Amino acid sequence: MRTNILTDRRARAALVGLCASAALLAGCAPLIVGGAMVGGTLMIMDRRTTGAQVDDQAIELKAANRVREVGGPHAHVNITSYNRTVLITGEVANDGDRSAVEQAVQRVENVRSTVNELGVLAPTSIGARSQDTVLTSKVKATLVDARDLQANVFKVVTERSAVYLMGRVTEREANRATELARAVSGVEKVVRVFEIVSEAELANSAPRK
Repeated sequence: MRTNILTDRRARAALVGLCASAALLAGCAPLIVGGAMVGGTLMIMDRRTTGAQVDDQAIELKAANRVREVGGPHAHVNITSYNRTVLITGEVANDGDRSAVEQAVQRVENVRSTVNELGVLAPTSIGARSQDTVLTSKVKATLVDARDLQANVFKVVTERSAVYLMGRVTEREANRATELARAVSGVEKVVRVFEIVSEAELANSAPRK
């Protein structure tokens, strides 16, 4: 049975690759928003509305531009928006810069709330950031391997070995994903930035603009 499952996964992965290649060869460049390919062949399930996905992408771009203006030349700031909730991670020089960055993000159109996880310390090294990227990949792979979760409904961000989990999920999904992420080697802590919904709400929700 496991062989069949693996074969099926490989087949689906191959089909995804072929579809994406076909879309590009056809001269139709797809727009990637929130894990979905809009205007192309592939559409990955996302619990956000289409409008929220587009807003999240716009928020990240606008916020990044504003942060560059107020964060100072040595700031290292990452902006991640999910369902209009913005996670701010990285490092700044002082508490004043930390507050200024958050206020700049809050003024971006359609931002619903912010979670300020900026550290007041020297920017991390390239090596540390590379290690964070590796940890993100490991956590994502662990979520994919979990048969009782839909991995694509989670957004994973890692900063200084701390893993931030975002998504519109049930309490069971939140607890399970947190458990799995904590078990990944190298992860020092897990911070939950979830939007918790009930099982009934999730089952009855329908896509809306």
